[in-house]
Amino acid sequence: MATTSIDICARALILIGANPITSFSDGTTEATVAANLYEDTVRDMLARHRWRFATGQSQLSRLVAVPDGRWDSAYQLPSDLLILHSITVTDDVIPYDRYQDMVYCNATSEDVVVADYTFRADESLWPPTFVTAMQFQLASIFAYSVAAQEGLSDMMEKRAVRYTSIARNIDSQSQTTRRLNVQRFHQLRTTIRG
Repeated sequence: MATTSIDICARALILIGANPITSFSDGTTEATVAANLYEDTVRDMLARHRWRFATGQSQLSRLVAVPDGRWDSAYQLPSDLLILHSITVTDDVIPYDRYQDMVYCNATSEDVVVADYTFRADESLWPPTFVTAMQFQLASIFAYSVAAQEGLSDMMEKRAVRYTSIARNIDSQSQTTRRLNVQRFHQLRTTIRG
């Protein structure tokens, strides 16, 4: 069964001893607070780390408008982008600047320009460790805004930090381990000796 935003908020409310919600429009204080803070909290948590489950790659569309100054071309960024990680051409990272919803770079019209980025992943894509971290993060917010208990809020925040660390560690295992390129160290050592 897929975890939903309501499930996550209900569990976070239970963690602080409040009544769970069944929808964001329950008319309760808990539902009002959850409806107003949930999405911003999710986006904040996703933007804090390069989560593999929320990382996307997209070929960018070149824009007709040419930027003034130091860049030769402009490309439209994906609409679901939260954090831009890199711009590549033929798998080589190239220099760029982000301006609003565009990226400026020195790519030719023949180049295939690709963005690696973090997007707002649907709850159905979240691994269990991230769901738990999110519940504790929301619990820390709800403890202050619903229950008015600063001590409980601080305790839940500490648990959120701990579970976020666990989630980051597990998430980092979702890709091939990268080997350290020691070639340039070898070249430097050879140059110094030579």
